[in-house]
Amino acid sequence: MPGLRRPRALTVTTRRGSVLDGALFPAQAADTVVIAITGIHGNFYSNPFYITFGRTLNLAGIDFVYAQTNDALNEIPGTNAVTGQEEVIGSWNEDFAFSDEDLGAWLDYAEAAGYRRIVLAGHSLGANKVIYYLARHHDERVEHFLLLSPANLRHLTNQVTAQERAVVRDYVDRGLGEQRLPFPLMGWVPCRAETARQWLYDNILDNVHVEADADFSQVAAMRHTGAMLIGTYDRFTYGDPAGFLATINEHTADPEANELVLIQGTGHTYQGKDQEVADAIVRLVRAWA
Repeated sequence: MPGLRRPRALTVTTRRGSVLDGALFPAQAADTVVIAITGIHGNFYSNPFYITFGRTLNLAGIDFVYAQTNDALNEIPGTNAVTGQEEVIGSWNEDFAFSDEDLGAWLDYAEAAGYRRIVLAGHSLGANKVIYYLARHHDERVEHFLLLSPANLRHLTNQVTAQERAVVRDYVDRGLGEQRLPFPLMGWVPCRAETARQWLYDNILDNVHVEADADFSQVAAMRHTGAMLIGTYDRFTYGDPAGFLATINEHTADPEANELVLIQGTGHTYQGKDQEVADAIVRLVRAWA
């Protein structure tokens, strides 16, 4: 493909020493970068739309960073840069309190690389992490946010049975929070009991909801503006993706400044419409310029 440059592997190091993997799709002499924070298990293998995003932005003269946090894969082996010890991070042992420094590490990379414009994007749980970060840090390095299919966590955790919840509480109460559960949480996330406890009872990323009267305090605390995008078949929204985004937007500091984008006929991971989503991202970033 003419003009397309090869992506290259990228890593950033958090303050605690964990090394996060990613990839840079570099354009020619770009001064703008879109950093896309992945969701749980939202890696290249499960979400190939990231490749379409990268190539499309690359050809539009915009750099794209595919940015993993702790949970892009179930297990990610590596070496801690602070302790020098081998460690395994992943969705199995994620502590959501580290979301701050994970996103901060990616922004530190972009600042050091000299980008003039930084758009902070996130897909699924990655969008919730973007909200959490921007609610706590009115980071002037970030020009705009881009929330791609934010995750309604109640939809996910409703799949956990009363018996499974009792097991989680029992493990934690007996001081076994670091032990793995005998079942995958929500049917697909093998994890330690403490991570399950956070998912179920103390999830600081539970910041977007279908219900208009739920807790949107993090959304309201953001001072950035941007755009939100969702597929019209997104099953996290109980049949009303447009209403879901509108409800989130109503709680932002400046609803009129944000754009809501509906991608017709696709779901949470944009099957068959990844190019349309990529083109929408290019349009938004160019319009913000």
